[in-house]
Amino acid sequence: MKILFLNTSERAGGAAVAANRLMQALQKQGTKVKMLVRDKQTDNTSIVSVNTSYINKKLNYLRFVWERLIIFICNRFSKKHLFQISIANTGVDITQLSIFKNVDIIHLHWINQGFLSLSDIKKITESGKPIVWTMHDLWPATSICHYPDKCVKYKDKCRKCPMLEHPLWDLSHQVAQQKEKISYSTIHFVGCSQWITQQAKESGLLQKAHFHSIPNAIPTIFQPKEKIIARKELGLPIDKRLILFGAAKISDKRKGATYLIEACRKFSLNSTIEIVLMGNSGDELITLLPFRTHILGYLSDTEQIISAYSSADMFIIPSLEDNLPNTIMEAMACGTPCVGFNTGGIPEMIDHQLNGYVAKYMDADDLAKGIRWVLDYPDKQKLSSACIEKVTRCYAEEVVAKQYMHLYQEIS
Repeated sequence: MKILFLNTSERAGGAAVAANRLMQALQKQGTKVKMLVRDKQTDNTSIVSVNTSYINKKLNYLRFVWERLIIFICNRFSKKHLFQISIANTGVDITQLSIFKNVDIIHLHWINQGFLSLSDIKKITESGKPIVWTMHDLWPATSICHYPDKCVKYKDKCRKCPMLEHPLWDLSHQVAQQKEKISYSTIHFVGCSQWITQQAKESGLLQKAHFHSIPNAIPTIFQPKEKIIARKELGLPIDKRLILFGAAKISDKRKGATYLIEACRKFSLNSTIEIVLMGNSGDELITLLPFRTHILGYLSDTEQIISAYSSADMFIIPSLEDNLPNTIMEAMACGTPCVGFNTGGIPEMIDHQLNGYVAKYMDADDLAKGIRWVLDYPDKQKLSSACIEKVTRCYAEEVVAKQYMHLYQEIS
């Protein structure tokens, strides 16, 4: 059985990371998998790019710009929410490529920002090949947004999207009409979390679709490293209690940095606690946090990422909306307990007061209580072991790969 993954980028973004890990997990089980991307960053022979020439590369970049430009114009030249919505108005027809024709199953991941258009997706559904689509966010179930926040219009029919405050035309309704032309009954949607699966089931667009819940996989390389060694590697203090906060873009409103700041301010001045920031835009938070702060920046080297998690006494994830964050899985695999809000797939990952703390949604007081609970927990080794046990039981490569292999066999 041959599987073709589709993802916009080979490495950029959480979906790319998850797709690569799943591909490797399946390959270890003997399944033949390749990934077709727009942006290829390595020499991995399992990854194939549609950028086969200089001209194709420029054309695909223009497709990305064209999509953003339409959103920018529609929103009266405002950059607000520019990358929180996608309209898939342009892309690459991959159905004529030999790599598409020579596989048994098509497996979509994150395909936005000019990689696949809605018409391209429609052609894929009409190809007759079995289709799996892993939902790394809710865009497949909505009209244009990746996360709807409190908006529930997608449960009926999207129109007048609140992310476009003063649009020149109803872009969300326009895209919704185009999405309705896709035959969703041919697609098996996989939610990385039970939460996103349930949200997608309520979509007006996907009433005839098939749904499954299978989590992301994590490679065995993520294991605890001696804390003192990890701190020395990153130049972090050995004698402090370190709280790690990380995201691709730390200042992203959806990642909840304002609640971290508010929770930290609930503590009296405490010279034993310090903050470590991992990701882009960390500089924006330094003056707002009441504790001494260390900035690691964006880390792409896996060994450094493992050191970052292993160096921390806890990982905090105050996200306001999230699917099944890779960061929680990575932290727990390294034996680091996590604290996050009761939202999205987070409470599926963190077992409250067993391997971390699930705080009341958007409650900075309870978030602070969770920080205290982890930092003051008397048996650190017990807490760390509980984290590792959860990851081994639920997210190990073999565990996840076998669930997908069963799905592939079921639909082929």
